[in-house]
Amino acid sequence: MSRARFLIDECLSVELAGLAWQRGYQASHLRDLGLLRRKDEQLAPVIFEGDWCFVTKNARDFRGPDSAKGSSGEYAGVDLHAGLVCIHGPPEGFTKAEQLEAFAVALDLVEQYGGDPTNLLVEVVWTADGIGYEVAEFPTDTDLLNAILS
Repeated sequence: MSRARFLIDECLSVELAGLAWQRGYQASHLRDLGLLRRKDEQLAPVIFEGDWCFVTKNARDFRGPDSAKGSSGEYAGVDLHAGLVCIHGPPEGFTKAEQLEAFAVALDLVEQYGGDPTNLLVEVVWTADGIGYEVAEFPTDTDLLNAILS
């Protein structure tokens, strides 16, 4: 089992990479790799070929809609990946401090899997009641079975 390498999306603070390093993970921000202003489809090869666990707040673009996760987005049809972390902030804005807190929760969740989020979707969401989260196989076992049978 290997520890994750996190790639932070440009829509999030560069300080998230520093937090990952403090917690013992390798991490880079798209800015550090000279990949700002790239389209999602241009980032996908970098993410998958580089074995990065991607961290974004643009969940729909990468995992598809809430009602059908995995049905579209850059991770659709990808059977093996290093993980996807989606952090969702409050509707009125997502401060750097809130991003760091949400990502710390995501890192805590990844730790529960030995630091290896392979094929996991980790979502952290700010709600009126505080921070909520969900960790799921992604794609699900059902998705894999359907792919094998089709």
